[in-house]
Amino acid sequence: MAKMGKLPGMPGLNMGNLMKQAQKMQQDMAALQEELKQREYTASAGGGAVTAVVNGENRLVSLTISPEAITPDDAELLADMVMVAVNEALRQAAETAEKEMSKLTGGLGGLGGLF
Repeated sequence: MAKMGKLPGMPGLNMGNLMKQAQKMQQDMAALQEELKQREYTASAGGGAVTAVVNGENRLVSLTISPEAITPDDAELLADMVMVAVNEALRQAAETAEKEMSKLTGGLGGLGGLF
């Protein structure tokens, strides 16, 4: 295998070191993605009447509805509380993933699927 040298026009930048760093970042990102899948995010609505738990794969893990929230006359309100709780838990999961990935990439978002 040919020895990789310095990149033309970029003094001090070694292609071999750059490739090693890119591979390490890719491995770190894969490990972080796996860790994020395992995390759970909880959100409530209606003063705790509805609690939703989602995981890092955006799947609903559990949904708890207090008996007081179950009234035939207010099915629409219950549906709204479920939607609010689930959406908030999903938002937390997405925000956490974005923050963690940003820490890892040093804010190099938009790598275009490079990693």
